[in-house]
Amino acid sequence: MNSYQIYGYIRVSTRDQKEDRQVIALSRCEIPEGNLFIDRQSGKNFDRPAYQQLMEKLQQGDLIIVKSIDRLGRNYEEILEQWRIITKEIRANIKVLDMPLLDTSIHHDLIGTLIADIVLQLLSYVAQSERENIRQRQAEGIAAAKERGVKFGRNKKPLPEDFDTWYLRWRHREITGKEMEMHCGLHISTIYERARERGLPYTSMTGKPKRQKKSI
Repeated sequence: MNSYQIYGYIRVSTRDQKEDRQVIALSRCEIPEGNLFIDRQSGKNFDRPAYQQLMEKLQQGDLIIVKSIDRLGRNYEEILEQWRIITKEIRANIKVLDMPLLDTSIHHDLIGTLIADIVLQLLSYVAQSERENIRQRQAEGIAAAKERGVKFGRNKKPLPEDFDTWYLRWRHREITGKEMEMHCGLHISTIYERARERGLPYTSMTGKPKRQKKSI
């Protein structure tokens, strides 16, 4: 009977994603009931409830099984740090199903450990570089689209046809700011912004509106 424990760890980035594919893969690894830990949140850091529970239980000689290395996280430095803590400080083992070379449970000698560490650093670096390249390409694409006149963000609410007239009435204090907001269906700060876009005077108004006297 083995004296060490086998654990499985699964992470999906959002609550809407399904973990079925990872569950099926880990179900073939004879993980004892109650030893499978699942987090449903971003991998940008390691502040995850299930992962923290797993780390509290983990002891020397135990084995953690994950389907792919990015289930541990998405940050190059953090993945390497967690790998170091698990394999060097706790002296437990990690097995990555999608990458057989990343299996410290069968590479106990110095050369095997060195190979696993090198492969991990290479994979983590490549993954991090690819994410940065994707972000750069997205930024360049957005910049190019803006130069072509493509507009991003929500469509602006259309202004009433008599916006200019009402705006000038408001500036002459014939109506209140609240009346202006209700007529346009916009907040006063947005009214200033839209007036500036139309070339209308947009400095702040002070004082109470002037009311025209009713003729008797």
